Amino acid sequence: MVDVGAKPTTHRMAVARGRITLPEEVTSRWHQEEIHVAKGPVFQTAILAGTMAAKKTADLIPLCHPLALHRIDISITLFELDAVVEATVGCDGKTGVEMEALTAVSVALLTIYDMCKAFTHDMRISDIELVQKEGGKSDYNAHG
Repeated sequence: MVDVGAKPTTHRMAVARGRITLPEEVTSRWHQEEIHVAKGPVFQTAILAGTMAAKKTADLIPLCHPLALHRIDISITLFELDAVVEATVGCDGKTGVEMEALTAVSVALLTIYDMCKAFTHDMRISDIELVQKEGGKSDYNAHG
């Protein structure tokens, strides 16, 4: 594990995004911005799973520092056959929250897949990426 003890505590924030392409068997179940299946509301469950995953990132990624997160916002937006998941994670700490944001997106997407696989396995998770990072030595914005 990297020693971050001498680093200053600063505000850290990261945004990650990913998508899952859903076939007609799944998208036909969209109703008022939500997909309902036997297991329950897909997007609400995915948001909860992503939030829980962000908080457990240090348990999942070897040598990742456990962080006291003060912000985890996850949204899911529908674009034609794609559900786009975006996670914004923040903390005041000595190390960044990129892994927490990427983990939140990944687990939310996997939850959507899991909840919809009873209808079809013809789903594709793609484009998981860090979109923005603030704090520490450098800021990062994928779009400028």
